[in-house]
Amino acid sequence: MRLPLFFSVLFSFFCLVSRAQLCNGSLGDPIININFGSGTNPGPALAAAATGYQYLAADCPNDGYYTVITNTQNCFGSSWHTLNSDHTQNGNGYFMLVNASLQPSAFYVDTVRGLCGNSLYEFAAWVMNVLKPNSCNGAGIEPNLTFTIESLSGNILQSYSSGNIPGTNNPQWNQYGFFFSTPAGVHDYVLRIVNNAPGGCGNDIALDDITFRSCGPKLQTSINGFPGDTLNLCAGDTGHFMISGTVGPGYNMPEFHWQSSYNQQAWQDVPGNATLQLPVPIVSNTLAGSYRYRLVAAEMGNINAPGCRIYSSPIEIIIHENPNASITNYGPVCAGSNLSLQATGGIQYSWAGPNGFTAQGDFIVIHAPLPGNYTVTVSNEAGCRVLMQTHVSLLPLPHLQITNNAYRICEMDSVKLQVAGASRYKWVPAFGLSNDSIAAPFASPQQTTMYHIIGFNSQGCSDTATISVTVFAKATADAGPDKAVMKGAYINLEGSINGEYVDFYWTPSTGLSNIRSLTPSVYAMNDITYQLIVISKNNCGSSIDTVAVKLYNDIYIPNVFTPDNNGINDTWNIPALNAFPQFELWVYNRYGQLVYQSGRQNIPWDGNYKNTPMPAGTYTYIIQLNNKTNDILKGTLLLLR
Repeated sequence: MRLPLFFSVLFSFFCLVSRAQLCNGSLGDPIININFGSGTNPGPALAAAATGYQYLAADCPNDGYYTVITNTQNCFGSSWHTLNSDHTQNGNGYFMLVNASLQPSAFYVDTVRGLCGNSLYEFAAWVMNVLKPNSCNGAGIEPNLTFTIESLSGNILQSYSSGNIPGTNNPQWNQYGFFFSTPAGVHDYVLRIVNNAPGGCGNDIALDDITFRSCGPKLQTSINGFPGDTLNLCAGDTGHFMISGTVGPGYNMPEFHWQSSYNQQAWQDVPGNATLQLPVPIVSNTLAGSYRYRLVAAEMGNINAPGCRIYSSPIEIIIHENPNASITNYGPVCAGSNLSLQATGGIQYSWAGPNGFTAQGDFIVIHAPLPGNYTVTVSNEAGCRVLMQTHVSLLPLPHLQITNNAYRICEMDSVKLQVAGASRYKWVPAFGLSNDSIAAPFASPQQTTMYHIIGFNSQGCSDTATISVTVFAKATADAGPDKAVMKGAYINLEGSINGEYVDFYWTPSTGLSNIRSLTPSVYAMNDITYQLIVISKNNCGSSIDTVAVKLYNDIYIPNVFTPDNNGINDTWNIPALNAFPQFELWVYNRYGQLVYQSGRQNIPWDGNYKNTPMPAGTYTYIIQLNNKTNDILKGTLLLLR
């Protein structure tokens, strides 16, 4: 189906209105619309009376031939334009493609019936020169058409010449036409289109959409109080609108009425209205859609003949559907948490809520929302809006209660922590706790720790609190190494303390120079053991360590030993050397070779030298007690095996 002419002018690709004597008033609907139909290639041949040319059931007709086709491509070495559709851009629409005969002749003749007598009509057709300008060495023959309207007896009522139709660089449809008056009582006519130019290289045309339409005075319409010819409303809007019309000069005694069309359906007469005012009431339940209205006019006596009347451009009232909106509330959420709200069905979303809250967008996240009603205005492409509402409820939070938020303990001790106000708990970190999911765990951390408690109620909402446990290190006593001393000599103890303390002392005090010195001197009368007692700070208790003092009356040096691994006298040992920390001891064989050296460590000699047993015999020893030459002891010993 071809679009009406006033639409085809708007939408045709490379279509111009030029070189035409067309109606400048208002037109009727086409009473004759020759559009050659639509379908698959090729289209059917025309009736024999319609043309003197021969039909070709293929693309690219030769001189004197025509075809009916939906597109043409690469004809005659691409000297013709490639057309992908008819002039209305209907890919399945046919047009007539003509290669002119060598002699000028009529290539289209048709009988037009049913016109009104004593009326003015517009004839129009769309034509294209399909030859490219650079074809035929730039000298292609340009089509030249004559359109005539004749009586059935052959009398010419009106004729119009297109003049030469030049080629164009791109495919370009042009509308040619003229208007003519019909005598009274005559209704049938002959249309003839003659190509005045000779055939040869050029003079090739495409023809489409031949129309006859009634032509009359200019009809104008408007909506009172609104500019333009379109009024956009939304479903549910109400109003009483008035459409006014005017009829320009041209009819002796005009008659008129109104027509309406709903959603592009066929036009229907509006009954009982023959004035230039059309009231249009819109109520709240008026269906959404397109409501078009136009003024119909004709000379008196012809108003009921569709072929004799003219029409105004339509006035359109569009009632747009409101958005089919929805709102999703992802609550309830715990007080202080983020809440997400989402709306759908539109292109714009405006939110409002308690305490002046506003937001834009289909998906919003509210931080710490207030309870109450939140609304969203959803707008669609037409600007129609709906208001939706959702109620936001908040879940209560638990309130954690702690009896003490700071504890102090000594290392290796424990303390019971206590929290209340929730139905379940989580302690972080769990290290040092007897249980990290109860209200009152025991804590025994090795170092100062801050515990974070998360308490949950039955609805999953949470509160947090913190409890610190400060851990004090206990002071540790170290009485130092055991000591050995010769009778009548003094020696110092080597006590030390690790950690913070408030006091320390030695016990017993016998032979000590100062019980509150970590390194007191000792004058021993016999073997004795001392205790170093340290009192820690922060009431973290005390620590005790002991040291033994061995008293030697003299230095006993054995003069024989038997290293035979029988457990008796297997080593040469001088215990009293422990009283001389700086001593050195050397043992030589009878050849003066060194076979043992103590290196200031009182290690008994097992009779071996470099893991090799020494032979039985007499050996010489030298002992230097205090790095002083006058404190040297010498002698011999006997090794027996």
